Amino acid sequence: MTAQENLTYQRPSEKLARLVDAPATPSVILSPDQQYLAILSRNSYLDIEDLARPELRLAGLRIDPANNGPTRLRYNKDLSFMRISDRKIIPVSGLPEQARIISFRWSPDGSRAAFLIAGDTRTEIWIADTEEFLARRISGKAVNSVFYGAFEWFPDSKSILFRAVPSGRGPAPKPSPIPKGPVIQDNTSGKRAAVRTYQDMLSSPEDEQMFAYYAQSIIVKKDLNGGETVLGKKGIYTGTEISPDGKYILVEETTRPFSYIVPYYRFPMSVAIWNLKGEVVRQIAKLPLAENIPRGFDATRKGPRSFTWRSDKPAILYWVEATDGGDPSVETETREQIWYLEAPFTGDPVKDISLELRFGGITWGNDGLAVVSERWRKSRRSKVSFFEPGKGDGLKKVVFDYSYEDRYNMPGNFVTRTNEHGHQVLLTDKKGSKLYMTSAGDSPEGTRPWIGTYDLKTGKTKELWRSSAPFYEVPVNFINAEKGIALIRRESVNIQPNYFTVILRTGKLNQLTDFPHPYPDFSGITKKIVHYKRKDGVDLTFELFLPEGYKESDGPLPTFLWAYPREFKSASAAGQVRGSPYSFIRISPMSAVPMVLEGYAVLNNASFPIVGEGDEEPNNTFIPQLVANAEAAIDKAVEMGVTDPARVAVGGHSYGAFMTANLLAHSRLFAAGIARSGAYNRTLTPFGFQNEARTYWEAPEIYYQMSPFMHADEVKTPLLMIHGMADNNSGTFPIQSDRFYDALKGHGAIVRLVKLPLESHGYQARESVLHVLWEEMRWLDQYVKNK
Repeated sequence: MTAQENLTYQRPSEKLARLVDAPATPSVILSPDQQYLAILSRNSYLDIEDLARPELRLAGLRIDPANNGPTRLRYNKDLSFMRISDRKIIPVSGLPEQARIISFRWSPDGSRAAFLIAGDTRTEIWIADTEEFLARRISGKAVNSVFYGAFEWFPDSKSILFRAVPSGRGPAPKPSPIPKGPVIQDNTSGKRAAVRTYQDMLSSPEDEQMFAYYAQSIIVKKDLNGGETVLGKKGIYTGTEISPDGKYILVEETTRPFSYIVPYYRFPMSVAIWNLKGEVVRQIAKLPLAENIPRGFDATRKGPRSFTWRSDKPAILYWVEATDGGDPSVETETREQIWYLEAPFTGDPVKDISLELRFGGITWGNDGLAVVSERWRKSRRSKVSFFEPGKGDGLKKVVFDYSYEDRYNMPGNFVTRTNEHGHQVLLTDKKGSKLYMTSAGDSPEGTRPWIGTYDLKTGKTKELWRSSAPFYEVPVNFINAEKGIALIRRESVNIQPNYFTVILRTGKLNQLTDFPHPYPDFSGITKKIVHYKRKDGVDLTFELFLPEGYKESDGPLPTFLWAYPREFKSASAAGQVRGSPYSFIRISPMSAVPMVLEGYAVLNNASFPIVGEGDEEPNNTFIPQLVANAEAAIDKAVEMGVTDPARVAVGGHSYGAFMTANLLAHSRLFAAGIARSGAYNRTLTPFGFQNEARTYWEAPEIYYQMSPFMHADEVKTPLLMIHGMADNNSGTFPIQSDRFYDALKGHGAIVRLVKLPLESHGYQARESVLHVLWEEMRWLDQYVKNK
């Protein structure tokens, strides 16, 4: 027997294989005028050929050098428009064969939509209208889409701004096989640069040249009647945003020097306002390289950031700046200062409101009303306030002040609409006295989303509609707020999600879409949310899935427990119910649920809270809490008669894989484990990981105790490890699995390591997903079912 096994991609049972090939639920996007739904369909998974396309990994980006766009995209293949008034679905014609559609955007007036088509050798911008339902390419220039937001509609819906590949840029740089000298990183200044473990960073002057070549673009204004204007000169433009009046463009440009330890978004950046001739009207900021952001989850970059146009005015630019230097350890009454500058941008920036916590965003309204959110991770505190733009702190009013991990008491979100400029503003009633709200509606009986109003005078919330059993219904948007008609997505345990309009006053429904059940053969599976307690009294839940036709008289089953640990500052928040017992049974091939088709009971999304109340850090007792969570779940399933305690497997992805390895090292509760794309040695992530803010040097005992690698000699349970060979997630380098496998093998553990070519942190190719199911099914059958 050799240490290696050379296998081609394998295929699991036909039951599991049919799940992989089941159609994905189409995406549905409502037009701004509420007249049409865009329906975009796609395959559930890519083909391995898609992942095998050339790929450059530069500055935190993954670039397709052939079409100058991002790689690994889940693209759409078909586009149709549904007219809401009569539910008529009209396919859009004129698309290329096997079109790969990405980045769909309605025009502000809803008369047409723009999108990108990622081709083999170039990315192009196309539009489709709601009169002829015909798609056409609008420019001969290739789009540069390596950065998000490669195009945007002008407010008049007649023009589009996009970033294009510079004409005549010549061939890509070719790295010399002969080095010109050593690669040197220098910190002789002695400045601290405690950064987390990023992947795909630049690592040489050749990398810098390649990044600059593929990241550079020109900014183009395209009139749909045919005119086309190139604005300014080429540059590395990471963001462009048109002012609400359509007269100015906010331009963010990355500049040198580049860094080898942080991604592109922390490179030096220039922020300026341009006119439509491409001329700089006002330089707003020049931000230096941000390698030395202070440490901590509430830390941020020094200087101005989060630039945005005020949505309800022609051209007023807002931004925020940390008053504590971005350092959460600084004691201060305020953390942030909001600034603004109004067209023609000749005066000095003006102070607006200040914030006690870290800035979380602004939602603009009409008539001088805006909503600002702020939060502080260390205390899990969140605040929402009203303010009158331009009036400073005097008229600022706190509306909600709550713990964002306390889901039962979260207030919900204010609803927005698209205004005449194509920007989002608060949705109000005709009198402007009430705002509309939606909420996830978390409660002890499960998630029950609702729609309501907020009275601006009294501050009271009124519920207009709420999801009702036996359905799980989610608000999407309003069709007509004044008439009380909303668009919702509706599903039940065995009914595929579809879209309906609902009259809020009466609850009357009108079904719009009729997407079929993606796997009708498996509609007999049962699901319920099970409540139980940990030995210290913390409330827990898991989703229990049982095979079709299972009866209590059939006796206990082999069981697969799947979980992901989460940190909390209070036991009460940790015990809150998540999810709905009425949501559709999605048998995602990448979850644990498919194993119910192979005769297993599945304890899915089992609660694995790690609680640290007061000044206690959750990770100080990570291991004992982890084991207590597992014991409680198994005990409850055994008590119910569905689980054989001698035949239980545990599994998880990413931090769930880390959990799995720790449970096998520190308990004897399981017959086998499956760990996918995990990190196992925390000394390889020394400046923090997951929600651990302390460094290795501050808490070496925590890093040691929590690292399964350090306890490899204690793993006595068979472990299947799977990892994508191109994993780019922070901290989960493929070497994590390589080294843990070596350690386990060195101590004689039963272990198997499967490395998936071309796959990143989440697995995308159909061939890979089929093979993963084959590996998992074999492993569970050998070490659990037939133990």
